[in-house]
Amino acid sequence: MARKRFDTFSLAFLDVMSCGFGAVILVFLIINHATEVEFQNVNRDALSEIRRLDYEVETGDLNLAEIRQAIEATRKRIENAQQRRLTITDTLDTRRDELTLMQAETLARIEHLNQLKTDLEAREKDVERLQAEAEEDEGSNVRVFVGEGDRQYLTGMKIGGARILIAVDISASMLDDTIVNVIRRRNMDEVRQRAAPKWQRTIATVEWLSAQLPLDSEFQIIGFNTEAKPMLPESAGGWLEVSDADALNDSIEAFKEIIPSGGTSLENLAIALGDLSPLPDNVYLIIDSLPTQGTRKPRGSTVSGRQRMSLFRDAISRIPPNIPVNVILFPMEGDPLAAAAYWDLAQISGGAFIAPSDDWP
Repeated sequence: MARKRFDTFSLAFLDVMSCGFGAVILVFLIINHATEVEFQNVNRDALSEIRRLDYEVETGDLNLAEIRQAIEATRKRIENAQQRRLTITDTLDTRRDELTLMQAETLARIEHLNQLKTDLEAREKDVERLQAEAEEDEGSNVRVFVGEGDRQYLTGMKIGGARILIAVDISASMLDDTIVNVIRRRNMDEVRQRAAPKWQRTIATVEWLSAQLPLDSEFQIIGFNTEAKPMLPESAGGWLEVSDADALNDSIEAFKEIIPSGGTSLENLAIALGDLSPLPDNVYLIIDSLPTQGTRKPRGSTVSGRQRMSLFRDAISRIPPNIPVNVILFPMEGDPLAAAAYWDLAQISGGAFIAPSDDWP
């Protein structure tokens, strides 16, 4: 009987190996399934935690954005508030400065007002004193002159002296303030010439001066154009008593009858002034322009400004010294040098100078 051949990979061996391999696989499957279940459980918890953390992160990001926006808005509000604070501070400083200035001005005004009150009280006392003196002297004036509306005027021209001369320009230029109107009025009838506004002002000025004459003084009224004549011819070279109401009134009435005409000779007036005996101690000169001739008529029909100044100087040189000459000037068109010349005359002689308004006296 033949012996059987031994084979390493026999059926039994393969069965054993298959069973072993299947057992290993079974064990692996059992172990791997438990691990997967455990891993799945672990992953599920971690995933939940991750999702929760992601949600918190997202929520945090949203909250952070809102917080950042709130911070930016707050920063802008703070900047705006600071800007407003600076503006308010500047405005407040300005208001404080203005208040300080207003307080200073108020104090200055109060001080000025108090000063004005003090001055007013002083003036009222002066008025009361003058009224008392006027009441004492009531009835001492021979003539009375009241301006329009019963006004009183402060001229700085004191009417005083023992012998008072009122010298009035009665040349044609006293008809008006302009050369054209002088020529027009010179060709009108006598009634219209006497009614000329400038001449009526001249008459009113003479009346005003005569009303201010002291009762214990003497006077003379001389009208001059190319000649110089007293209003009352019989009083030539002498004086009339102010207390003589008839003489004063007659002189004024005679003056009102004059019609301005001819040129202006201030030199002839100076000669007539020197012929008065005794000499005046106060002269009131009513005039409107520089002289147009000397003691004689000029050769030509016109006189230049330089010639008129020369005639003025010649006339002034013939006025006796130490006699105040008070000038009342009614300015004439085209004679700009007159005001300065007569102002010099008043200052040099110790008199006063006024160029009154149209409604004076």
